[in-house]
Amino acid sequence: MALDPETLAQLLSTVRRFVNERLIPLEAQVAEEDRMPLKLVQEMRELGLFGLTIPEQYGGLGLNTVEECQVVMELGRAAPAFRSVIGTNNGIGSQGLVMDGTEAQKTYYLPRLASGEYIGSFALTEPDAGSDAGAVKTRALRDGDDFIINGTKRYITNAPSAQLFTVFARTDQDLPGSRGVSAFLVDAGSAGISLGPANKKMGQQGAHVCDVMFDDCRVPAANIIGGPENLNKGFQTAMKTLDRGRLHISALSVGCAQRLIDMSVNYATERQQFGQAIAEFQLLQGMMADSQAECYAAQCMVLDAARRRDEGEAVTMLASCAKLFATEMVGRVADRAVQIHGGAGYMDEYAVSRFYRDVRLFRIYEGTSQIQQGIIARNLIKAAG
Repeated sequence: MALDPETLAQLLSTVRRFVNERLIPLEAQVAEEDRMPLKLVQEMRELGLFGLTIPEQYGGLGLNTVEECQVVMELGRAAPAFRSVIGTNNGIGSQGLVMDGTEAQKTYYLPRLASGEYIGSFALTEPDAGSDAGAVKTRALRDGDDFIINGTKRYITNAPSAQLFTVFARTDQDLPGSRGVSAFLVDAGSAGISLGPANKKMGQQGAHVCDVMFDDCRVPAANIIGGPENLNKGFQTAMKTLDRGRLHISALSVGCAQRLIDMSVNYATERQQFGQAIAEFQLLQGMMADSQAECYAAQCMVLDAARRRDEGEAVTMLASCAKLFATEMVGRVADRAVQIHGGAGYMDEYAVSRFYRDVRLFRIYEGTSQIQQGIIARNLIKAAG
């Protein structure tokens, strides 16, 4: 159920103030230390940010897609690592459970995810399975009432701090592609789980990623999302989460783009060259105007697709359109922002250099730009046929 306009306005105002007063001032420190302050994470818990999309009956705020996107646009004005702390709990780490979980699974896990007591992590990608998610090699072999999981997951966001993994493993070796894959809820403290060292990344310092190894990890069959009757249906669960997840990343791209535009305009009005502010030069004005026009277009796309999803419309193609355009857009905006800053834009002293690296990831996760193009084209061809 949608929030009433006054409540939503108060929420957005609170998040905006939190971004301005708490997150942005800590950006340089978090990037330097590659560590998120525990006190800040606790403040996120108290604000309810871990449960934005989790239904109210399980302790969350129960935001619909439009409301979620508006909040994420506000969060996107700060370094993306901050959003990453709460991102999996609101997206791929919880939504499969919300959509397909049994009541017992929801009652146990969702309140813990909503409060931030648990950090959820989505373990799908493998060394040989990224865009080709149907190539999962991690195996889950039946042993009585349990399954024994063996395999390696790669580049798993929030794995170092996770208490709960959603693990995708092949439960039927004879079914090709995605059809033999199941989704398991696996407590991070289970015997047989080990973590690789945190990956050193191009950007988003403070958001941690690592490999997760499963060595004869025993998991009850009851921990299949949706229960044992959902055996071999894990890929369908994963795909259900992606429409909303891709709109989430699209909204994040809009927020980051707006921050980059604000920084560019502020710098251009202060920086003097040839006896005047560089904002007076038409070539730079054209760059700023292009960035603002593209950011506005992406914002409209995101909110339109989100509204249609909330109204029950199938938005797989629209979500891919938004994700493709918005993530490519913020890359262009970041590039222009560095150019407007000139030499200063290449220095870590200015936030634009960090954002330039940070937003590069948006074109890769939740499906690369090329995957989105394929989805869009297939939907067009299907409609024409």
